[in-house]
Amino acid sequence: MSGENVRVFDQVGINDVGAMSSEQCQRLVEFASVDEELTGTQNLVMIGQLLDLPRRAARQRADELLAWFDLTQAAHKVAKNYSGGMRRRLDLAAALVHQPPVLFLDEPTTGLDPRGRSDLWTFISELVADGMTLLLTTQYLEEAERLANEIIVIDGGRMIAQGTASGLKHQLGATIVDVRLPDAALAERARTRLAPIGPGEILDDGRTLAVRVTDAGAAVIDVVRSLDADGLVPEWLTVREPTLDDVFLQLTGRKAETDSIEPGASEGKRDAA
Repeated sequence: MSGENVRVFDQVGINDVGAMSSEQCQRLVEFASVDEELTGTQNLVMIGQLLDLPRRAARQRADELLAWFDLTQAAHKVAKNYSGGMRRRLDLAAALVHQPPVLFLDEPTTGLDPRGRSDLWTFISELVADGMTLLLTTQYLEEAERLANEIIVIDGGRMIAQGTASGLKHQLGATIVDVRLPDAALAERARTRLAPIGPGEILDDGRTLAVRVTDAGAAVIDVVRSLDADGLVPEWLTVREPTLDDVFLQLTGRKAETDSIEPGASEGKRDAA
C-alpha cells in the first residue's frame, strides 16, 4: 500500500497547524458529505447556521460561495441531482462557509472525471493564492506535482521522501529515454543490452523500457547504436524529463497505482498520511 501526502504551507507553519483549534481548521473528506435531499443553498445555509451565523449572514455566505464555485444556476436543485464534479464543488464550498485559515483536503478529486478534476484543481490553486493554507492527500502524482509546494511520499505507512516536486525529480539526476519494443521478451533483452548506458525499468505495459541517462544527447545515440548492434528495432523512442511517477518507481520499485475514477471506487486505494 502506498500514497502521497501533499502539504501546502504558504501562510501557516506546520507547528502552528498543530496548535490550531477545530474552529480554525476544516476538513474535506474523500467522498461528498452534503445532504443529498437538500438544495445547494439549503446545504450551505444549514452549515452556516450550525456555525452560529445569523440566517441572513448564512444566506449571504451561501450565495457568495455558490457564485464562486459556479453553482448559482444549480443553487435550488437538490444535491442528489448534481453531477460528481458539482457535488465535490458543493462539498468544498461547505468546508469554506466559516472561512478557515487552514483546510485539510482528503483526496478531494477521487471519483471525478478529468474535467471535474481540472476544475477543482483551479479552485484549490485560487484558495492558496488567496492566502489559505492547505494540507492535501492525493493518490494522483500529477495532482501532487501541480498543486503542492512540498510533497511527502509515504509507502507502507513510512515516509520515504520529502521535498518539492522539482527537488524530488532532481534527485534522479537523469533524463529518461523511453524505448518501446514489440514484446516483453525484447524489452527485457533491451534492458540488459542498455544497462551499461543507464539503469532501466520496464513500465506497466511490459513492452516499454525507461532508461535513466545523464547525458541525453550522447546517450540517445548510444541507445540507438546498442539496440541496432543487438538487432533490436524499437517501435518508438522518446526523450523526456523525469516525472513524479519516475520518482515513485525509483523509490519503491513499482509504478504508483491510482483508483478508478468511478465514484465510490476503493479497490487498490493507497494510504495517505
